[in-house]
Amino acid sequence: MSESRIRFRHLQAFLEVARQGSVARAADFLHVSTPAVTKTLRELEEALGIAVVERDGRGIRVTRLGEIFLGHAGTAITALKRGVDSVRQDGAINRHPIRIGALPTVSAKVMPRAISLFLSENTGAAIKIVTGENAVLLEQLRVGALDLVVGRLAAPENMTGFFFEHLYSEPVLFVVRAGHPLLQPGQDIFARLDEFPVLMPTRESVIRPFVDRLFITNGMTAPATEIETVSDSFGRAFLRQSNAVWIISTGVVANELSSGAFVALPVNTEETKGPVGLTMRTDTAPSPAFTILLQTIREAASQNA
Repeated sequence: MSESRIRFRHLQAFLEVARQGSVARAADFLHVSTPAVTKTLRELEEALGIAVVERDGRGIRVTRLGEIFLGHAGTAITALKRGVDSVRQDGAINRHPIRIGALPTVSAKVMPRAISLFLSENTGAAIKIVTGENAVLLEQLRVGALDLVVGRLAAPENMTGFFFEHLYSEPVLFVVRAGHPLLQPGQDIFARLDEFPVLMPTRESVIRPFVDRLFITNGMTAPATEIETVSDSFGRAFLRQSNAVWIISTGVVANELSSGAFVALPVNTEETKGPVGLTMRTDTAPSPAFTILLQTIREAASQNA
């Protein structure tokens, strides 16, 4: 059998002959000649290596093996039509934007890069990006207010009804401004941490349990001066004008680390390393534009891997 020899016209002709029970009536419906339909059926049978129809009095009936193939042929035609329809609909004006919940860890580098790639595809689809705590974004995803959440993998108990696609992993860092006292050689970071304000992830955040365990591992319960925040704008501004220490995911401060404005303290945070990726509902049926967006996010994220 040679699948490469089977074309859409072969399936279309076979389905119509089976429906009409007549080559002549199928030819009329398809607006082609009867010999053309007969020739098409013969080509299909040669490609399959079986007879799919046989004479039945003055008509035509499908053989037993033909019945088996008929179901698959119908499924293939239906799938192809749906694919064509979805592309045509997507090429029209997109009334509803693709709604993305982006956690801060991907908002600084991955998402800007991904959206630039997406816009270059000229899909015509609108994009809406919102930020917030992971729990809030997941609840919006659950009720259909968002189509996708990009960020750290949530706790298992919060993933019911969702599936997660891993893109890369990253640790949490202890970050300070350039010139901070703790950057002097020979510093015992945890012994001196109580001397400085510490910006901490909120207790509802994905990374907070990792940070709490890290403190316990190093003989601490919590910093003396603790400021909980999910605002990366506040974190950046406060760090620049103070001696604060910011405990934050690598991706949030990737640009500042690259420029040298911020520096990561020499703290072993390997145990805080966690997966970053795409969270979607299990019933998600992505449009072509949405599929392209997912591809551009994967491409952008691959540079962080």
